[in-house]
Amino acid sequence: MKFLQNLCSQRELRQRIANTHSRLYRVAYAWGHDKELASDIVQETIAKALKRITQLREPEKLDSWLFGIMTNCWRDYFRSKRDVTNIDDVELEDRNTPERLHQKHDIVMHVRNAIAQLPAAQRYVVTLVDLEGFSYTQVAEIMDIPIGTVMSRLSRARKQLASLLLEYKSDAAYDKDAARSHLRRIK
Repeated sequence: MKFLQNLCSQRELRQRIANTHSRLYRVAYAWGHDKELASDIVQETIAKALKRITQLREPEKLDSWLFGIMTNCWRDYFRSKRDVTNIDDVELEDRNTPERLHQKHDIVMHVRNAIAQLPAAQRYVVTLVDLEGFSYTQVAEIMDIPIGTVMSRLSRARKQLASLLLEYKSDAAYDKDAARSHLRRIK
C-alpha cells in the first residue's frame, strides 16, 4: 500500500513540475533575455527535477525547490561558458504586432532594458519577487542567501528601476511635446 501511495505522489509531483514550465521559462527569459538559452535552462531544470524527485522532502515547497534547481543550472551555464551576450545585440521583434500596440511594446522594451541594466543579483531577486510573486523567504531559499540580503537587493533594484523608468518617462514626454510643437509649425 505504501508503494502505491508513493507512486501516486510521485506521479502528482511530476505533473506539478510539468505545469510549472511556463513560470520557469518566464524567469529564465527575464534573467538572460535569450529565448533559446531560457528554453535550454528550463529543460535542464525539469530533467534534473524529474531525476531527483525522490530528494524532495516537502512537496509543498516544490516551487522553491524547482527555482533553486534552475538557479543552479543558470550558475552552471555561466561557469561553463564565460562569454556573455550583450542584450543590445539581441533582436526582439514581433512581426505580427499591430501598430496600435507599438507604444505598449516600446514600454515593455524600456522596462526590459532597465531590468537588464541591473546587476545580476538584483535582477534575479526582482524577477523572482515582482514577476513570479515569490515571498522573500522563498527567494532566500531559492538563491541560498539570507532574507536580509534579499530585501536589500530588492530595495536597491526597485530604486534603480524607478530612476531608469522615470528618465524614460521624461524623455517620452519631451518627445511628445517636440512632436506637437513641430506639427503646430506646419499648420
